[in-house]
Parts: sequence; structure tokens; C-alpha cells
Amino acid sequence: MTVRWAVAATLSVAVFGCGDDGSGAAGDDVSSTGAEQVASSGTTRSDGSSGVGTMSPGTSSGEPEPSTGSGVTDSSSSTGGAHTSSSTGSDPGGLGELMGRCGVLGDMQLTGETPGFFVNAIDFGDAGFDYDLLTPGGQQIFDADNLGGSSLYSEVVAYEVLARCEGAELVKTEAEIVYDEEGPRTDLLVDFGGTPIGVSVVRAQGFPLDDPYTVQQASTILADKLADIPLSTAAVSEPDAWTKQVLHVVAYGPMHAQSLQTAYDALGPELTLDTIVVVTVTEGDDLFIYTE
Repeated sequence: MTVRWAVAATLSVAVFGCGDDGSGAAGDDVSSTGAEQVASSGTTRSDGSSGVGTMSPGTSSGEPEPSTGSGVTDSSSSTGGAHTSSSTGSDPGGLGELMGRCGVLGDMQLTGETPGFFVNAIDFGDAGFDYDLLTPGGQQIFDADNLGGSSLYSEVVAYEVLARCEGAELVKTEAEIVYDEEGPRTDLLVDFGGTPIGVSVVRAQGFPLDDPYTVQQASTILADKLADIPLSTAAVSEPDAWTKQVLHVVAYGPMHAQSLQTAYDALGPELTLDTIVVVTVTEGDDLFIYTE
């Protein structure tokens, strides 16, 4: 498999004070952030985005290294005081090759009130979508379909990344989650080692796909989805209640990740507080996510 780009380092930011496209969010390196590293060197996609191979932990520049698919440690820094997430994971393999850093969603992110922004990537190579390569949870999500729209594949991919990279286990699909009130819905309920987490999924893509993806576009989807998250959290029935939510953005290219981070940095705490944003840049034969 030829890797055209990978995320050089997981981008993690905790910000203080600063829609799938349907209805349904700073690394501690020397000088550059993870989103900048996504497009700092390497080859280009037809949308003009560029990418690099996966780097070793703690590096912010230098020659890219091939991705091994293994998890590595990651540290996080925040404007409200330093905190560290340090855990490792190993990708068991499956649909696509995971790149970037795994095992970054520790107890502080999952149970504390600290928001966060993380970037990774998945490369589907020439294979595209293959149901047989999904985890059991991914197959269950695919078989259950969703409540409308064209977000099924992005929900499957988001779960696959969280399951293989962070050890998430599926508890309920979108239609199975019970609510006490009408309103926005969360796409998945997953479990991280005994911690229930809601997962909302959105795609970051332009129309046409290869058009530049602007900060304004990124800001719109982040603001819309992040505004819905506390509403679904307030409405969910107690037996299905989660500790907090992850907004998982499935992004067409590194340019999209850069715009998303810029937009995220400009959002106020009323939107970002207590939500983890995970951006997964897709590579290879990934059109099934954005066109089906």
C-alpha cells in the first residue's frame, strides 16, 4: 500500500475561554501543531492538500517515517494548566490502516470536564470498503443502518477508529438509544473500559469534494454539532446516560483538519466545554464515505 499522507502527530488541545452534514468538534511538540504537521510536507491530493508519513513520538519536524499501525504515547497541553494523557494501544488491523497516535483518550479526557481536540488518520488503500474487515461492533452499526441521511459509512468508520485505536466497545446504535424528550440525537453509545460515552459523527467535505475546505465551512459544522451535543445529553434516558460525548469528524483531507482546528480554536467555551473532538483524516479509496 502506498501511503500518500498520514497525520504526523496527534493534535490535542484543551481550550478554556477562548451535523454530519445532515441533522444529526496542540500537540506538545517543539514548534508546530498537529494540524499544521498534517500538511507540512509530502505528496498532494487532488484538493491541494499535502501530507506526511507518521513521525515518532515527540517529533515536530524531520524526515517522515512509515506508519507501523501501532499506538504510541501522546501528551496534551492546555491553557488552563498542563495535563497529560499517556497510554499506548496496538491496532489489531481491519478496515484500513490507522495512522497517527492511538491510546490518547485517558481518564482525564473521558471523565473530566476538560475539552480536547485530537487528529488521526485512516488509509483504505485500494481496497475501499469491506464489510468482512469490520469489527463486530462496526458490522452491527452497518447492519442496523441509521435514522436517515447518508451518514452510515462515516458512523462505521468513526466507530472503527475508536474501537481499534482507543478500545471503545459498542453499547447501542442510534436507533437503540432511549430519550425522554424529542430533540437532537447522538449516533452511538460506546463504552471505554466502564465509562459510557456518546459519539456524534459529522463529515467534513466540500462540494465538489476537491474544492478548498474553508474555515467558515469548518466553523459551521462544528458549531452546529457542538450546540446539539448538550441537548441530546440532557434528553437521554438515565439508563443510557453517558459521562460525556465525543464529536468525531471524518475529514476528506489534511486541509480539512487544518480548517477544523482553526475554527475550533475560535469557538467559545459555551460550545467546546466538556466535549472531545476527534478528527480522522481519510486516505485511499474513501469515496464510499462521502458519496454513498
